[in-house]
Amino acid sequence: MNWTLAPEPFDSPDALALRRAYYYDVASSYWKRPATEAEIDAGLKDDGVEKLAAPTGEFFVGRYDGEPAACAGVLRLDPDTSELTRVFIRPEYRGKGGSGLLINALEDTARALGTKRIVLDTRPDLVEACKLYERHGYQDFHQYKPAEDYPQVWYSKDL
Repeated sequence: MNWTLAPEPFDSPDALALRRAYYYDVASSYWKRPATEAEIDAGLKDDGVEKLAAPTGEFFVGRYDGEPAACAGVLRLDPDTSELTRVFIRPEYRGKGGSGLLINALEDTARALGTKRIVLDTRPDLVEACKLYERHGYQDFHQYKPAEDYPQVWYSKDL
């Protein structure tokens, strides 16, 4: 296995590049066309990523053979609940075993934050993401926060 995963500031150069790639991937899928740089900038502006740092959360960067290949965050919503967010593996690194490592690290971080449940939101067009969460024991869940334009599927898992 050539993966390493570690907490990293959300605004480090590698973390920022991965967050931009994440937004490009999900926005392009949603709009069914490539997202523009201006759209990526707008999507990242005031996106709340600063909460993915102690004491409310953690941001991770995954590397494959040293190359920045994945990212994800855990956000503590309340004393019992954490949220997975910005879970992303660059397309060229998918299928190489990184998703399990990422999910396990996020769940361990949520436990360390003292939470008993993890929730997340996604979209049905992100088929691989839905399959990933279901494969790791996440189940359909009620809408746990106000809906924005994008989320349409909610999952949870008891820790």
